Amino acid sequence: MQRLDHRARLREQAGLARHLSPRDTSSGLIDLAGNDYLGLANHPDVVAAASKALTEYGLGATGSRLVRGSTDEHTALEAALANLLHQPAALVYSSGYLANLGAITGAVPPRGVIVVDSHAHASLHDGCRLSGRETKVFTHADVDALRATLADLGDWPILVVTESVFSVDGDLAPLIDLHTACREAGAVLLVDDAHALGLLGPSGAGAVADAGLADEPDVVVTATLSKSVGAAGGVVAGPSAFIDHLVNTGRTFVYDTALPPAVAAGASQSVEILRASNDLRALVKSRATHAVAVLRGEGLDVSEPAAGIVSVIAPDAASALAWSLACRSRGVAVGCFRPPSTPDHRSRLRLTINAGISASDFEKALAVIVETAP
Repeated sequence: MQRLDHRARLREQAGLARHLSPRDTSSGLIDLAGNDYLGLANHPDVVAAASKALTEYGLGATGSRLVRGSTDEHTALEAALANLLHQPAALVYSSGYLANLGAITGAVPPRGVIVVDSHAHASLHDGCRLSGRETKVFTHADVDALRATLADLGDWPILVVTESVFSVDGDLAPLIDLHTACREAGAVLLVDDAHALGLLGPSGAGAVADAGLADEPDVVVTATLSKSVGAAGGVVAGPSAFIDHLVNTGRTFVYDTALPPAVAAGASQSVEILRASNDLRALVKSRATHAVAVLRGEGLDVSEPAAGIVSVIAPDAASALAWSLACRSRGVAVGCFRPPSTPDHRSRLRLTINAGISASDFEKALAVIVETAP
């Protein structure tokens, strides 16, 4: 406990301490921090579908999917997601984190090798570590570096892991070129499409579908349902044989209590709305482009967004924290990303563009970010 107290003091001194701040629904904060890109979490049809299932099934799933927790709502959601993602089959998990852990472990045998992008989400890196497989890291989005790594691995079974839209800076992986390199080496490509689902591709099918890689036999897609879908849970989608393998052997599926049926029902309704929401996708894109223009025009260091993430560099961790708190004090919620949550050890504000807020609120939020900049 003394060691933990010492480490806590060091975090505070470095500006890296984190504190829980319960969300007050009556606060009126303009939300550029949450991941509800399309504003569907509170859509009346989504809430109504979840409420109906809540009345029918109760609060929890009461067990794992293989014991007692699987319902018609789960099956319907899996069918809807497989159809949306243009994949043969899909499997729903209770979180996107568990979906990534399960998919990575299931996709490569014990004597296989995993090669992962250096900027990939923490859940992907954790999946690599927890799998017990040998893991190599390649330079962010560098196809030549990936090829060089793959060339040194010989004939071992190989899994290559990446995000599509990266969760910190919002840039897009070169998926077509990555897939070509994987196919040349006989490797499987696993893509976490969390921040592209709902925003990119035909009917919001994601970056994998947008790249023309959906239904490829050597591609596996994962995603969380807590972003554009506005719900909770995660999904793994890909070849039917792989999904069946996860049902039978995947520890994060077999031994985990199922996603609550009410959440599954709400997510299914959200997917239906999402497919038809080209106007909301266009609004997110235009707002992201506008935000970059405004913030760069004020001299701020801003990322180039591929979808709905706009990242603004801060001088250091303490400045990022002070900046985010200043924004909150003026009615704007923004993400504050500091090490170890950032792959390059630089701190920044992360803005997630939200189609569910008004145009005037969006403009006010941009003004506040500029006025409070360190």
